[in-house]
Amino acid sequence: MTLKTQMAKLGLFDAKVPRYTSYPTAPHFSPDVGADFFTQSVAAIPEGAAISLYLHVPFCRRLCWFCACRTQGTQTLSPVQSYVQTLLAELTMLKARLPASVRLSRLHWGGGTPTLLSPEMMQTLCEAIFDVAPLAEGGEFSVEIDPNEVDADRLAVLVRYGMNRASVGMQDFDPQIQETIGRPQSYALTREVVQMIRAAGVQSLNADILFGLPDQTPERIKDSVEKLIALGPDRVALYGYAHVPWMAKRQQMIPADRLPTPQERLGLYEGAEALFTAAGYDSIGIDHFALPSDGLARAAQAGRLRRNFQGYTDDQADVLIGLGASAISRFPQGYAQNAPATSAYATAIAEGRFATSRGHVMSVEDQTNARLIERLMCDFSVDAAALELPITETQTRFEQINARFDHLLQVQGGRLDIPTELRPLTRMVARAFDTYAAGAQHSAAI
Repeated sequence: MTLKTQMAKLGLFDAKVPRYTSYPTAPHFSPDVGADFFTQSVAAIPEGAAISLYLHVPFCRRLCWFCACRTQGTQTLSPVQSYVQTLLAELTMLKARLPASVRLSRLHWGGGTPTLLSPEMMQTLCEAIFDVAPLAEGGEFSVEIDPNEVDADRLAVLVRYGMNRASVGMQDFDPQIQETIGRPQSYALTREVVQMIRAAGVQSLNADILFGLPDQTPERIKDSVEKLIALGPDRVALYGYAHVPWMAKRQQMIPADRLPTPQERLGLYEGAEALFTAAGYDSIGIDHFALPSDGLARAAQAGRLRRNFQGYTDDQADVLIGLGASAISRFPQGYAQNAPATSAYATAIAEGRFATSRGHVMSVEDQTNARLIERLMCDFSVDAAALELPITETQTRFEQINARFDHLLQVQGGRLDIPTELRPLTRMVARAFDTYAAGAQHSAAI
């Protein structure tokens, strides 16, 4: 029996499983968790702590059909200006409740298209954010940049306020695929923007690329990956396209009959992975790559890799506060998500209350499972002793899970490891630790 036949037998090519950027995952958040939980969790942050801040800008000049993010199209800056005013009010409310001397270990602007903001809006937001909390020494300020929606003036403002990592969405450079997914973006334009980012003094560059897109072939993804490598990003996220048209209606524009099969998706990933590793990138977790000098690679080597809503990170902060419509905050006590609709979010803030509309309060069992899943997703290994869990009880649980995978995992002495050749099964193994796995639709396991 070949390895792929074994993985097929275990359900790899049929399974729908979470990406585990949180545990429990967002579909299992409850509307019973509201603004009081968020306020109490903020008040419980220790004085002087380093926290992360995520700012969500849910606007795009055009909506890419492949995207499942919570965004809306706009041809003018009028709704964006109104939204920025709401963000400023939310920041004022947050400042009034944050304990003293809190610093930002990470600040990330995502969306949507954060670079849709005018230079003046960017400056106003930066000043308000850093009035709430300064960037810690060694902290990171990163922004998602759409090459179709950025210029030197906007870059200059971001760099002046400390942006030291840019994240550029590239997806795929094949013109036919770009047309099919509604994301025209020439390689020449992307290269020009990358050169502009470097010339502005930004030291670190992230890039996103997708596999599993319609009409994607091994030859086409090879061409795109080679072009991407030529741009010299410090780290790359190689995400599998998640076709979830029941959740993201715009994906109904994607021709499902032209999507690669699950077996072909695995081949596309493996081909891209070989190119990145041959170019000197370390393989990080299930879908990231980083140069050995990058902080992500160093964190992975040291066993300090973490996973959050942006994917893999080297950020060690226990608290991540999300600002804006649909943004999710993570506390040791649990999760709090703002109202997804911009109107509901703006109404809450205008009424002087935080916009939390749902979330999850972590039980002791949740905290244990979250730690197990995170380490598995980051290290392909979990160690009961390292996590200070009862070894005998945990060993029994590992053995039961291993039995579900035909005893192909490695289990010994309170430790579970996924062999290198079986790492495509990682999300499925993680699901075995998930007590909430039933009752929600997810993307393909590969």
